[in-house]
Amino acid sequence: MPTTALDSPVETGNAVDRPRAIGAILVAAGRLTPANAEKIQIAALKSGIKFGDAAIRLKLATSEDIEFALGRQYNYPILSYGPQGNVASAVVAAYKPQYAIVESLRTLRSRLALGWLNNADRNVLAIVSPQRGDGRSWFAANLATVFAQAGQRTLLIDADMRHPGQHKLFNLSNEVGLSALLTGRAGPDIAHRVHPQLSLLVIPVGAQPPNPQELLTGQAFELILNRFASQVDLIIIDTPAATDSADAEILAARAGAAVILSRRGHTRPARLRSTMDGLIRSGVKVIGSVFNERSKPR
Repeated sequence: MPTTALDSPVETGNAVDRPRAIGAILVAAGRLTPANAEKIQIAALKSGIKFGDAAIRLKLATSEDIEFALGRQYNYPILSYGPQGNVASAVVAAYKPQYAIVESLRTLRSRLALGWLNNADRNVLAIVSPQRGDGRSWFAANLATVFAQAGQRTLLIDADMRHPGQHKLFNLSNEVGLSALLTGRAGPDIAHRVHPQLSLLVIPVGAQPPNPQELLTGQAFELILNRFASQVDLIIIDTPAATDSADAEILAARAGAAVILSRRGHTRPARLRSTMDGLIRSGVKVIGSVFNERSKPR
């Protein structure tokens, strides 16, 4: 295929940049006009800077536009956030891949994948923490996202039937979800694909039942986990606060493995110890613990 003016790489010092490819992506997406793309390219060549830097300097594109184009260029989907987007701003891994906190999540992903997941009898992981406000839902959503970005078919199940939150983080309808699946009023098609280019499925809670513990201890949940576990590479379960009810311990026992989350200045040490002891008594394999330094996660 012949190259066009918007497809050719440009040498900038010792590195090869692809500013025109980025311009073509933004033009095709309606985020940039062809005339402005040429204006940016001229400015980039004159200044010896990258196309994206020139676009931002000229105020013809935003950093979000450039990240969107880079994601398309490297087959790395960058999702949009906000009322009309795919995710809430808290799911930072979906739209800000360069953030330091996302790199930390990638490091954790690698350790889990090469250590636990590579040798696990079951590909199901519960995210557990002692209290509300520790950041479980935030952490589960972002960890599921980075696994999906690595090409892992990932299913995120919101099993916090007391204070559900994943539907808000992924801008999903919460009318039908896990509760309907457990009572036979819905099928596995309730799993929502977050983005066409991202192998991430999310099952929200749906209607909050009056008997969450009974539903989670029933045979239906085990059958559902087994069915999904055979179809995806990883299942991540978002659980309720461990010290508020026995739900988290039940869910972690169903999963077989768990990561414990605590948060600076919020999680009480005594409750953390109690949560750890409860998981061990239930035969749960505690893969590790994560210290959350975010100030106001959910």
